[in-house]
Amino acid sequence: MPWTTIQVEKQDNYFIKDESDASRVISYKDAIYEALDQSMSRDSRVFIMGEGVDDPGGIFGTTKGLHEKYGRNRVFDTPIAENSLTGIAAGAAMAGLRPVLIHSRMDFLIISLDQLVNHACKWSYMFGGKVNVPLVVRTISARGWGSGAQHSQCIQGMLMNVPGLKIAVPATPYDAKGLLVSSIIDNNPVLFVEHRWLYKNMGNVPEALYSIPFGKGIVRRTGTDVTIVALSYMVIEALKAAEKLQAENISAEVIDLRTIKPLDEDIIFESLAKTGKLLIADTGSKTGGVASEISALVAEKALHLLKKPIVRVCCPDAPTPSSDILEKVYYPDSETIYTKVIELSQRQF
Repeated sequence: MPWTTIQVEKQDNYFIKDESDASRVISYKDAIYEALDQSMSRDSRVFIMGEGVDDPGGIFGTTKGLHEKYGRNRVFDTPIAENSLTGIAAGAAMAGLRPVLIHSRMDFLIISLDQLVNHACKWSYMFGGKVNVPLVVRTISARGWGSGAQHSQCIQGMLMNVPGLKIAVPATPYDAKGLLVSSIIDNNPVLFVEHRWLYKNMGNVPEALYSIPFGKGIVRRTGTDVTIVALSYMVIEALKAAEKLQAENISAEVIDLRTIKPLDEDIIFESLAKTGKLLIADTGSKTGGVASEISALVAEKALHLLKKPIVRVCCPDAPTPSSDILEKVYYPDSETIYTKVIELSQRQF
């Protein structure tokens, strides 16, 4: 039987004009590299560990050459032993260092949940604030090249349930650099989630070191008819959908959460006060995810603002397929958001 060539879907580079007035434009992956480089240069306590950090590709280019610049005591490859490595990183953080641990696949972060959830995120509480665990876990999520059920998951919604863990989900190069810097200087464990389809996207990024506060979302596009709350890569799809909706005379406001723990509730409620309609777009599964949590918050605190039912655009509650054809059905995109907003505008409460 002859081999069949599969056309793997590719992403165009996407540019978002961010709040920065910097004229310099770099990619998402280069913004992460720069945040690591400048943080390591500024603070000798910062070090990087993880599987493949010193490979020629350097984790999609985000760590490329850093082992040569800072030495193998501060940038080093590790065995495939996620739980043990997370424990080592947590111990180093408790001892006064600032480790950046890289899990190249978010799926295998699950193996290290004992050390992350039961130890790193609990020690400060258990010792009455006398112990800090300034640990950053960089993890790469989501689809790519038919990776299938065990290499394509987005479990940030699952980890929102963990007390003591902060979660950043940057969508732009500007946010990638600023939030990673904030993560490194924070005294708490931070999960820094990178969607692999964002690495080539371009944006305005200052060369100087800067940070972005946790818990502060941003309005990427103003609108009056519907609020689209999105995170990570779905911000890009939401903006594309908003452009198409404009042709239908539907003005969509797009909110980029930036972080989901802490979560900026106020920016959502302020937008809902204008639009009265809410669609939430997440990269993860629908049940018990980020979209579910936001829906619950709105129902608890801002139900009076809703004119229509809440709509969630997420992945199905099913394992990720490997087939290129099935992937196109499985993953929501701008067309999904566009269609759901049209349906929402026609629904009765």
